[in-house]
Amino acid sequence: MLRREDAVTRPASRHTAPLHTARVAWRHSLRFRLALVYTLVALALVSMIGLGVMTLLLRSMDQQFQTRLDERADTLAEAFLTGGQGLGKSPGGTGTYTMIIDEDGQVQAATPSLRQYDKAPFPFGGQAVVELNGSPARTATRKLGDFGTLWVALPEDALLDARQSATRALLLALLVTPALMLLVGWWVGKRALADLEGAADLADRIDPTRSVATLPLPGREDEVHRLLAALNRLLVRIEAVQAREKQLLGQIVHELGAPLTVLKASLSRAAERTGDPEVTRAALVTDELTFTTQDLMQLARGQLEMKVAWHFIPAATLRGRLDRLVPGTGFAGDWGGMLLCDPDRLTQALRNLLANARRAAGPEGTVTLTLTETPDHVTFRVQDSGPGLPPELGERIFEPFISGSGSSGLGLSVSRQIAVLHGGTLTGGNAPGGGAQFVLTLPGVALGDDEEEGVEEAETPVRVS
Repeated sequence: MLRREDAVTRPASRHTAPLHTARVAWRHSLRFRLALVYTLVALALVSMIGLGVMTLLLRSMDQQFQTRLDERADTLAEAFLTGGQGLGKSPGGTGTYTMIIDEDGQVQAATPSLRQYDKAPFPFGGQAVVELNGSPARTATRKLGDFGTLWVALPEDALLDARQSATRALLLALLVTPALMLLVGWWVGKRALADLEGAADLADRIDPTRSVATLPLPGREDEVHRLLAALNRLLVRIEAVQAREKQLLGQIVHELGAPLTVLKASLSRAAERTGDPEVTRAALVTDELTFTTQDLMQLARGQLEMKVAWHFIPAATLRGRLDRLVPGTGFAGDWGGMLLCDPDRLTQALRNLLANARRAAGPEGTVTLTLTETPDHVTFRVQDSGPGLPPELGERIFEPFISGSGSSGLGLSVSRQIAVLHGGTLTGGNAPGGGAQFVLTLPGVALGDDEEEGVEEAETPVRVS
């Protein structure tokens, strides 16, 4: 049943689903790329600076260790030569290994921790670093005159611990810095590109069929401000060009309309008087041109400017119109019901579909228009015996000036606009048995006796033809 408010106040504006703002995948976003570049640059800088600092630090520590070793060796040599102090009580301090080697390479004296080498051949000849008690030790030697050679070893445990600590600190910095830099870069990029992201969201919502809106400019006159200002100037120029094109197109269509109307009427009367098939064919050509000018006028006005005059008409009336406009059309289905529509607009939409089907099928082919009605939908199915739609076009077949049958490419675009204006849809494809198939679906209607009174009392009653 047709609800009262549907029959009386069905809006004529286009019903479309709300536009969802397109979101860029994180891996493709400018913000992520900036954050990633910022992170990689920071990582490279931290790596170079950290390695440089660690190298200088370790070199300085190594020099300090060598200086300490040399000082201990000099102190021990001087203490032995001048004071005769024992090696175990030398002023070199604890943790220092010492041995005295004679001219024959025999160890004459050693610190208590090296007693196993006492009175034995010297085992570390020419070695700068030796292993003592499980730890590496760096060595130095000093001549003791006629007594032989003083050998001194200083463990490197502290130096190795410092190296390991510096290496761990650098590795930790290299692991933590990228994560922190990526988060900071992402946050900074979000703040810096907030105006650009907002402008992109607004641009997604701009309806090109209306007046082209400009984008808001950020308060800071930076590169984003310059970019948006340039886009605004471009939008203004586009709007001016569109206005001029629509005006020119409207003027051309207006100039063509009047002569075509006169020519159509003259040829129709001549065909009725003479019955000449050539004159009849010429009258059909004027019909084709008339509908083409109507499509061009619709393109010039824009689909949102279309107005719908709702009428409640018999489906048979619509069938009679289409039979006269596109001869040779086969009709199937139930045409005994009633339709709530704009008869002129719906006739234009279906006539465009049938004319395209006739061109595709050729003079010997078949074109069938099937009407099916349910409580919820009224469906018009146009099917032809032609070669079908080019698969590479897809949904582009409904764009203006895109044609798969050699026509102007406006008919399908206008037909879909009219379908949407009625609250319906228009889809196209290839039928399973071959040929093209277009399905125009409108909301179903059925007036009941209990609602007719409400329709008559409404402010804008539906006209019944």
